[in-house]
Formats: sequence, structure tokens, C-alpha cells
Amino acid sequence: MKPYRPHPRGTPWVFLAPFLLLFGVFTAWPLLRSLQLAFEQTSGPQTTVFVGLKNFRYLATDPLFWQAMENTVTFTLGTVCVQVPVALGLALLLNRPDLRGRALFRLIFFAPSLIGMVFVALLFLPMLEKRTGLVNIWLHAVYPPWNLEFAWLENYAMTALILATVWVGAGFMMVFFLAALQHVPAELLEAAHIDGAGARQRFWHIVLPELRPVLGLMTLLAIVGSMQLFELSYLLLGDTGGVSNRGLSLVMYLYQTGFTTGDLGYASAIGWVLALLLMGVAMLQRHLARRAQED
Repeated sequence: MKPYRPHPRGTPWVFLAPFLLLFGVFTAWPLLRSLQLAFEQTSGPQTTVFVGLKNFRYLATDPLFWQAMENTVTFTLGTVCVQVPVALGLALLLNRPDLRGRALFRLIFFAPSLIGMVFVALLFLPMLEKRTGLVNIWLHAVYPPWNLEFAWLENYAMTALILATVWVGAGFMMVFFLAALQHVPAELLEAAHIDGAGARQRFWHIVLPELRPVLGLMTLLAIVGSMQLFELSYLLLGDTGGVSNRGLSLVMYLYQTGFTTGDLGYASAIGWVLALLLMGVAMLQRHLARRAQED
């Protein structure tokens, strides 16, 4: 009896089967189910009513949704505008051959990206506490009239979230910028220096154009990551987003709606709006990258 041998045409599907099974169960089916839920109103898993576009129409008039949207956009803009320049500045500084201890400094700045958000929250909470917080104590030592009761997490919740995120993520981006700086043609920099170009001119006309692809990628990753703000805000400010919902993000509002209120339909609508926003950002970044290459 001859042993069974699969047909050559079916061999690739044998290797693809595990991926297709996992993709279908954990990605494709949840996406299709969430799209279906976006057009339904739910009150627990057993009570579902088809409402069409009602969830999306309610989004347009929901003040909490727009506050979460404003908070998310503010956090995203603040994070991108601070994190990317800081990461690039660190990379330029640590790329200098005359800097001693470059490897140690690279490790120090990259290390925060290796820890989880729970540790970050445990680190920043005691720093931002009233009276006993290190930030208030330091400010009071430098400027004695400073009020030790100043509540950072209540008055400047978004600032605290941005600073914590920059502290965690700047080192990660720095590594990519360092790798890109290694591929900047040294002969171009030397030729520009001989021609009398200063450090600023060499950066704007030689280094920055060479870094443009990595800069675009890092900006896109920062935007996508910031738009999904949830864990850090939840840990620092609680499940309500802090005082007056100042730290309420879209993902946190989605969580409140779906798992606290129990309306998975409305939560799915919020999720798809967020997904469309991220898709739009990705397409815009791709378009700008193409135009930059054509120019």
C-alpha cells in the first residue's frame, strides 16, 4: 500500500491553515461581529435590537463622545509634537562620536520603553501626589511660595499623561533615529562642511531629508499609539477619566460604554469611528510619503 502524499497544489494551504484558522477566529470574526453590533443596541448578551444608524447619529450629539475625542486629539498632538523631537534630539546627541559613554546613555534612555504601563503609573503616581509628591516638593524647594497641595492629576491631567508617555516612548523612537543616522552619507556631510555649511544647514539639507522615511514612520506610530490611549489614563486617573473627565479618551469611553453600561452596540460604533480615524491618518501619511518621494 502506497503512503498518502498530498497534492503539490494543496501543500501551501497546509502550512497556511494554522494562520488562517487563528486569523479567522481572533481577527476576522471579531471584526465582522463588531461591525454587526455597531448597528444594534444591546443590553447584555441576550438582548439585542437592530437600530440601523441610530448609534452613529447619537455619536454626533453625545457630549461625552466629543469630550473624549477632544481629549484624545489633544493627547495625540501633544505626544507627537514632544516625543518625536525629543527622540530625534537624543539620537543626534548620542550619535556624536566624541561623546563619552554613548552606549550607557543609549541604554539609560531606551530602558523605560522596556517596562509596562503599570510600573509607569506606580512611578508617576507618587511623583504627582499632593503634598508628598516629589514634583511639588522639588518645586517648593526651588520656589517656596509654591503650594504643596497643588493637584497635578486634577488640574493638569493631560500634561501628566503626555509627560509619562514621552518618558516611556522617546527612547524607543531614539533607537530608530540612531539606526537611520548611521546611513547618512558621511561624504555628503564632509563635502558640505568643506563648502562652509554650518551644523544647522547640514541638518536641514542633508540629515533631515535622509531621515524622512523613518520620521514619517515614527510619527505614524506615535499617532496610532496615542489615539489608543487607555491603560495609562485608567491607571493614573481611574475608570472615569479623572475630574470632569479631563483624561477621558475614546478607548476609555468605549470601555465604559461596553463593559460598564453594557451597550456593546454603541461601544462598537465608537470603535469603528476610531478605526476609520486611524485608517484616514495612515492613508494621509502614505500619500504625503509618496509626494515627498516624487519631489
